[in-house]
Amino acid sequence: MTAKVCLVTGASSGIGHATALELLRGGHIVYGAARRVHLMAAIEEAGGHALAMDVTEEEDLRRAVRTVLDAHERIDVLVNNAGAVLHGAVEDTPLALARDEFEVNVFAPARLAQLVLPHMRARGSGTIVNVSSIGGEIALPLGAWYYASKHALEAFSDTLRMEAGAFGIDVVVVQPGIIKTDFEAGTARQLREISGNGAYRRLAEAMAHAAETHLGGDSPASDPEVVAVTIREAVESARPETRYVVGWQAEALLNLNRTLTDREFDAAVTRPADSTRR
Repeated sequence: MTAKVCLVTGASSGIGHATALELLRGGHIVYGAARRVHLMAAIEEAGGHALAMDVTEEEDLRRAVRTVLDAHERIDVLVNNAGAVLHGAVEDTPLALARDEFEVNVFAPARLAQLVLPHMRARGSGTIVNVSSIGGEIALPLGAWYYASKHALEAFSDTLRMEAGAFGIDVVVVQPGIIKTDFEAGTARQLREISGNGAYRRLAEAMAHAAETHLGGDSPASDPEVVAVTIREAVESARPETRYVVGWQAEALLNLNRTLTDREFDAAVTRPADSTRR
């Protein structure tokens, strides 16, 4: 298989870092982009390239795309993995934080897509992988802005797939479940800081405790490499799936949401908070 030129955002840790290394193992040309360049040494040691990039800065996005095009005259694969998480009750969460969430999770991948699409169209091929979450299809308490951003990313991806397909460009959504990464490391702290002292404190504490249980050292959550392998599968496929569900609890939670009524699902996911009242 011909090596593909890949740009992976959020490559300093977690899914992005694992994806960059997995694509390198597949023989591809990989540029990992992130703010923390010093954390991408392993990518460079494996033969990849590290780019400094803040996805909220227009000039950074332009420079990253230009760097890859200047070196290879093409970008075959864009993996929009960089993301941010925000936990707290709707009533408690400052809208400035919500706007920041959308800047990182929706507008940044959208802008990168705009920047690479003309070059992909000119070649008549390309793959854009948008790393969403099972939260792009379901929603849980105290994460409205994160789930709203991922729902928006998935709707954006669906429309983009319809528009770009005629030009030989595949658009793929990856929906990870619960994954062991630094991404969620601050979840419990964030829940307590934003909603731990007000009207939603019981629910916040219950969910903070659940986060610590599921993401701690003995967590059954999946390693990010599981997602990376799936992304490589999509990148190397002649006709990738439009969506890939991967990781611990992903299928189970999506099936639960699809099977239960809304109120039944609400009751199931808020039960830990109900139990703290007894």
